Amino acid sequence: MTLLLGGEVIKIYIYPLGGISKFRFDINISIFKEFLILIAGPVSQMFAYFFLIHVFSDYCELITIYHYGILFFNLLPIYPLDGGKLVNLFFSLFISYRSSLIVSIGLSFVVVLFLSFIGYGIGNITLNFIVMVIFLLYKIVLEYKQINYLYEKFLLERYLKKYNFKNGIIVDRLEKFRRNRRHLVKMDDNYYFEREILEKKYKNY
Repeated sequence: MTLLLGGEVIKIYIYPLGGISKFRFDINISIFKEFLILIAGPVSQMFAYFFLIHVFSDYCELITIYHYGILFFNLLPIYPLDGGKLVNLFFSLFISYRSSLIVSIGLSFVVVLFLSFIGYGIGNITLNFIVMVIFLLYKIVLEYKQINYLYEKFLLERYLKKYNFKNGIIVDRLEKFRRNRRHLVKMDDNYYFEREILEKKYKNY
C-alpha cells in the first residue's frame, strides 16, 4: 500500500509484541492517503491470521493469542506505533501539524504510565512487561526530540514542492500551519500568501 501511494518502506523492526515499520513519504501527503497506509498493516495481519488458522488448525489457539496480542499492541495510542500515528492523524484534522505532534506524544506518555499503573495494580509486572514499558518510553522520548526537525521538514516540503490543497485558512504564524490546508498569513495587519512567508524564511538556504 505504501508503494502504491508513492511512499517507500525503509525498515521494518520486529519486536516480541509487534513491529514498527518506518516509511519515507512526504509529511504533506494527504491525511486520507496516510490513513490508508497505516490501516494496511492491521488489515493485512487480519488476512494473514485467517489464512494461518485454516492452514495450521492444530495451532489455532496459539496463533489467535499471538495475533490479538500483536494487533492490540500495534493499535495502542502510543507514538510511533500505528495506533499513535492514527491518533496523530485525527488531531491533524483540527489543529496545526506541530501541535498535533506535541499532543500525540504527550498522550503517548500518559498511556504508557497508565498501562504501568494497571500492570502494577493487577500484579502483572513481568520482565517482558518492564522491557516493553522501557522500550515505549525510549521511543516516545526519541519522537519528542524529533518534533522541531519534523516541523521544519513539514515547512521545507511546502517550500520546495507545490501542493494543491482545496481548503484554506488564515493564521498569524508558521506554527499554526496545518496539513491538507493552504494558508493566508496575517502579520502586522497585512495578509501574505503562504509562499511569500516560506520564501522569506528559506531564501538563504
